[in-house]
Amino acid sequence: MNARAKVQAFGGHLTAMVLPNIGAFIAWGFITALFIPTGWMPNEQFGEIVGPMITYLLPLLIGYTGGQLVGDKRGAVAGAIGTMGVIVGADIPMFVGAMIMGPVSAWAIVQFDKRVEHKIPSGFEMVVNNFSLGIIGMICCLVAYEIVGPAVTAANLFVKSGIEALVATGFLPLLAVINEPAKVLFLNNAIDQGIYYPLGLQAAAETGKSIFFMVASNPGPGLGMLLAYAKFGQGLSKRSAPSAIIIHFFGGIHELYFPYVLMKPVMIVAMIAGAATGIATFNLLDAGLVAGPSPGSIFSYLALTPKGSFIAMLAGVASATVVSFLVASAILKMSKKEQSEDEFEKSVIDMKDMKAEGKAQPQASVEKTGMQPIKFIAFACDAGMGSSAMGASTFKRKLVKAGYDIEVKNFAIEKVPSDADVVVTHESLEERAIKATGLPVITITNFLNDPALNELLSTIETQQV
Repeated sequence: MNARAKVQAFGGHLTAMVLPNIGAFIAWGFITALFIPTGWMPNEQFGEIVGPMITYLLPLLIGYTGGQLVGDKRGAVAGAIGTMGVIVGADIPMFVGAMIMGPVSAWAIVQFDKRVEHKIPSGFEMVVNNFSLGIIGMICCLVAYEIVGPAVTAANLFVKSGIEALVATGFLPLLAVINEPAKVLFLNNAIDQGIYYPLGLQAAAETGKSIFFMVASNPGPGLGMLLAYAKFGQGLSKRSAPSAIIIHFFGGIHELYFPYVLMKPVMIVAMIAGAATGIATFNLLDAGLVAGPSPGSIFSYLALTPKGSFIAMLAGVASATVVSFLVASAILKMSKKEQSEDEFEKSVIDMKDMKAEGKAQPQASVEKTGMQPIKFIAFACDAGMGSSAMGASTFKRKLVKAGYDIEVKNFAIEKVPSDADVVVTHESLEERAIKATGLPVITITNFLNDPALNELLSTIETQQV
């Protein structure tokens, strides 16, 4: 697995710890927006809930979920115990610490279980299981309190001081130079869940809102570029852009615009320009959200905008859209090369080949899946809740319309069940999907209308005859 795929996998693990608990984060955001002294409905009693939720509940949920990913129920309990150590051992909300101690504590209990398997005397299983979990959990908690908590606090202060320096000097928009290229390489989850969300939650706990929730999730740049393709694009890219606009801007699935950048890499300039403009506008007008918008749609932005910040938020989204549209339009107009009908489909394949760096795994294909009847199709993406959910529901409707009763579900790549017959994922995630699942993998570039999905449907039709 190359470096990019490893970073993607790391981002996927972070996302898998955070996304299942997004509802709790949003609940905290609403309580904050409503009941703090500067909120919509100031209430001293209800406002007392804000501190304990961000200090204890949210980190413990992350630690519990991270432990469960590694070691099921026992791992989840160990993860929560270990997370409690970093919570008490630090004076800031310990989201990063929870992302560390949840999986690490679960890993420790899993290693113990492997070594004592089949060696416990009959009748002592419950005693050994309970005491081992308690003792190992205690050790992890103490280590977290003494070492991990202070280390994460020091690292957090370093990163925070660096970003605050960017804010103070007016250079915060430079983050767009990092964010936008990383996003189109499917590293968006590693950036948001690993960096900006923890910083944003910490700032929101102090001020009731944070710009960090907006520096990478702004739907404006993607909207502007897709509008440019809808107006000045050619072939399939022009025809598919209107549908992508709806799903991206209103549905919050940013992965929909990634292939449009990959097919014309210079388009990253439009994305950076739009994102930087949006960040500058947010910063100038003191915009912020009360929690991380997930998904990153305009509806999420509206729901999580605190009192007094709506004009600033809308101005940032609108300015990013306008600048991205203007730059993207200029790029499309100046492009002298005619886009062929199949360039859109080939674009991500070309980028994948440049990034493969000696990949040796054989490519799975539709023909391979024809060896056995297809009864269970798994759509997979980084988090299992964005583009894969959309792709699964779209393809399921096609199967139902055609009269086929085939199970289609969406998963995070590392969570695809072994009884799936075939995995459908984005081209950029192919290597990771093959390594994680060991199943036949069909790669696509467009979740709305991709030739590979049509071929899969044809294969199913042939099998049903």
